[in-house]
Amino acid sequence: MIEQFTDEARKKIALLIDGDNAQPSLLGKMLAEVSKHGLVTIRRIYGDWTTANMSGWKQALNENAIQPIQQFRYTIGKNATDSAMIIDAMDILHGHLVDGFCLVSSDSDYTRLATRIREMGFFVMGIGKEKTPRAFVNACNLFIYTENLIPKRQPREHERPSRKAERTERTEGERPNKLDPVPLLRGAVDMAVQEDGWANLGTIGFTLRQLDPGFDPRTYGYKQLSQLFKAHPTHFELRLEDEGGRADIYVRLKE
Repeated sequence: MIEQFTDEARKKIALLIDGDNAQPSLLGKMLAEVSKHGLVTIRRIYGDWTTANMSGWKQALNENAIQPIQQFRYTIGKNATDSAMIIDAMDILHGHLVDGFCLVSSDSDYTRLATRIREMGFFVMGIGKEKTPRAFVNACNLFIYTENLIPKRQPREHERPSRKAERTERTEGERPNKLDPVPLLRGAVDMAVQEDGWANLGTIGFTLRQLDPGFDPRTYGYKQLSQLFKAHPTHFELRLEDEGGRADIYVRLKE
């Protein structure tokens, strides 16, 4: 039997977007990511709507019911958007209107805001580019890189790599940025391990977010965490266990 969840049981989240540091084409995908963690009850985007560079937002805002907040640039070269967004966030925070926040920006100016929200006991997630300063990423409970939201283009027939290249890519785990996830995965398993030597995959996922708020299996070319573990059979052993009609995955380190 599938457990039924009501809207009242889910977290209410305020989505605050820095219009100068976000992409209109990804708005729908960003909403989908935030909706995984709660109901997006407040949706606001900040920017100077008198400038030409903000014109691309019009259709996306109408389709997704996002409220645009006007903020004039009083001084050339200065970004007043962050100040307006921070003030609104603090008003929402102290008004106890939501249970969490999602800050969409790649700007380090929001680091202190994210820290303050987290210190108050509220959930805070961030969405931004991979170039986002590490301080802002670590200030959040969860951070999603926009590069992981962009659909991967399928190569055409003449662009497909040779069999040797395909084997190399599989060996590397199809990691676009060539980072090695094994040390982080091993650390998470080691922290989540039970007395029998096995660790539940769900617990591992939670631990990974504690170690690195920006961790995402999509960064390494995999949609699911279990697929990322399966891609490294020399380091990890997986076990599927059926508990009361629900299948749980357990992971163990290989010596």
